[in-house]
Amino acid sequence: MVQSQVKVFDVERIREQFPILSREVHPGTKLIYLDSAATSQKPRSVIEASTDFYERHNSNIHRGIHRLAEEATQAHEDARQRIADFIGAHSAREVVFTRNATESINLLAYAWGRANLKSGDLVLLTEMEHHSNLVPWYMLAEEIGLRLEFVPVTDEGTLDLEAYQSFLREGPRLVAFVHVSNMLGTINPVAQMTDLAHEAGALVLVDGAQSVPHIAVDVRELDVDFYAFSGHKMCGPTGIGVFYGREALLEAMPPFMGGGDMIKRVHLDGFTTNDIPWKFEAGTPAIAQAIGLGAAVDFLNEVGMENIHAHEQSLTGYALDRLNEVPGVTIYGPEPALRGGVVSFTMAGVHPHDIAQILDSDGVAVRAGHHCTMPLHERFEIPASVRASFYLYNTMEEIDRLVEGLHKVIKLFDIE
Repeated sequence: MVQSQVKVFDVERIREQFPILSREVHPGTKLIYLDSAATSQKPRSVIEASTDFYERHNSNIHRGIHRLAEEATQAHEDARQRIADFIGAHSAREVVFTRNATESINLLAYAWGRANLKSGDLVLLTEMEHHSNLVPWYMLAEEIGLRLEFVPVTDEGTLDLEAYQSFLREGPRLVAFVHVSNMLGTINPVAQMTDLAHEAGALVLVDGAQSVPHIAVDVRELDVDFYAFSGHKMCGPTGIGVFYGREALLEAMPPFMGGGDMIKRVHLDGFTTNDIPWKFEAGTPAIAQAIGLGAAVDFLNEVGMENIHAHEQSLTGYALDRLNEVPGVTIYGPEPALRGGVVSFTMAGVHPHDIAQILDSDGVAVRAGHHCTMPLHERFEIPASVRASFYLYNTMEEIDRLVEGLHKVIKLFDIE
């Protein structure tokens, strides 16, 4: 896995590379962006890579033999290789481009699930899943009669591993779970859970949308079978995601969609599929977005994933300390050592939407709602929460501004 490190993490130097962070969102009010779990901001190098493609190399790929087509194809496939190296894949053939992590999970449910699962088979999920790793399995369960079970979440915001092992004894065909919770920030023990699942004869899918942008991920070290993530949460463009699968498993899977580029030959009596990964990439792909994601990987490598994780842990620990000082605040999720850069909370007597709107008036951007984790909110018996999420460009001073805004909420709502 390619992960060069810089000797000093200079957050101000990093911030200078993100043009949007200098924006005033209200007159005289500078942006404080604490919503990177929804989507990250983009460094200048990513913006320029996408622009350069459109200005100098724009062409469709894998088909033409003219200069632009060859340049575009080379740039697209070079990006695939850099992304494969970034996550420790054995080969670029194991990296399938999708629109996002959601499409990656749907690809598995429809292509692998339809071909390999039957009525009564068990798919094991967890209570902390994003809707993207729930709804595709609900839909498939309705179609073919799957049995779904859910590993419970403890009061501390971690998975109940004893319950997990109990479910494994029931022989699931697939175990699918999130690496880092986008509501609780919990970092799940993926390697341990994967080993246990494999011992039970199950394949493993991991939703890495909130992990790949923030911590070093090596799919071979984790030994997972499938891994899904999105480009837009890791400094890359929207509209591009990645589905990683072991080569042998991808080879055995039928295609996800039909059309151009996923075929080798078409006749009136049938067709022959292309090689992997192109077998799963029907039609004209998101070429500029893939090239932009390759640039994002280069940027993250330059900063260093270990540096990013250490910075976020410092921010999260500081945020938890400061938020605990605010009257009426309830924080959800585990201790700092067990979580990524996500803090979700509620305030007694104030709806999360009101909190977010007041914070926005001071330029502080947070997320309010259920964060596509309605079952997890039901588990904690709350309708919604406020989520502050941190990334490599955030500072402790911005967390201070968040806390100042919460004291403004207290004053406006006359909370004692």
